[in-house]
Amino acid sequence: MTSFPEDYLLPVDKPEGPTSHDVVSRARKALGVRRIGHTGTLDPFASGLLLLCVGKATRLAEYFSGLDKTYEAEARLGQRTDTLDRDGEVLGSSEGWKELTSAGIEAALAAFRGDIQQVPPQYSAKKVGGERAYHAAREGRTVELEPVGVTIRSLELTAVELPFIRFRVSCSSGTYIRALARDIGEVLQVGAHLTTLRRTAVGAWSVDHALALEGLSDPALVSEAAVAPLAALGHLPSVEVDGDVAARLMLGQAVRLADGELPGASPEEPEGLTVAVAHAGELLAIGEADAGVLRPRKVFAA
Repeated sequence: MTSFPEDYLLPVDKPEGPTSHDVVSRARKALGVRRIGHTGTLDPFASGLLLLCVGKATRLAEYFSGLDKTYEAEARLGQRTDTLDRDGEVLGSSEGWKELTSAGIEAALAAFRGDIQQVPPQYSAKKVGGERAYHAAREGRTVELEPVGVTIRSLELTAVELPFIRFRVSCSSGTYIRALARDIGEVLQVGAHLTTLRRTAVGAWSVDHALALEGLSDPALVSEAAVAPLAALGHLPSVEVDGDVAARLMLGQAVRLADGELPGASPEEPEGLTVAVAHAGELLAIGEADAGVLRPRKVFAA
């Protein structure tokens, strides 16, 4: 009989059409597990990597949601839509795309590399005055959304078949690719909307190794794709502790470890460092390391 951990991370390749919540619902039925969540929503028209957290691993979701994302995208120049994607209503058109060149488009993309300010889409989950922006948008109201700082690590133009362009982007969490397509269209003075979107990576996780949606009903395939919590947290610094320290951490007690046993704080996290704490090769807890002291924040061992 095929077996896998009760608590694990499961990379899934979401197809176009279903919502991220639909994928979670399907996983719950197929795996017979109620406690499942995901680490970052994909729009229904988008496909690609969706990280599912199963069982107690749902408590780890926050440690994956902030990872960088990589996408393959296609935009249609010369048309603006209210949702900024192909599912929206066309708000305006321009034939100006006929005058564009690959060099001019590449020059426009250059303006978006690095740290930028991005206004989220009206159809987004951003809250304004306690209300989700998409609620107002569906009622025909426009809300004032403040620009948000995001980072475009890389932005590569991969194909030009006017009025369509394709590009690959690696970006910080919270970046809206629909908004990026919109802004590229505005710089080119023709407007644009997103026509396809595929998430190919989340941090070090690649869609190439993700489970197809149909594979959720195959225990052997699930077992092959399932990632134990400790391995899933490979992007975090880690520390291995012995039985005595493990027992104290399980009681919620802070412990002082010898010099060199704990990773030092980084300039990005001067107040302390989030650490995966292991015991006997399994995840014991998520802790915070500061000045040689390890404090448990989330304990997973029974």
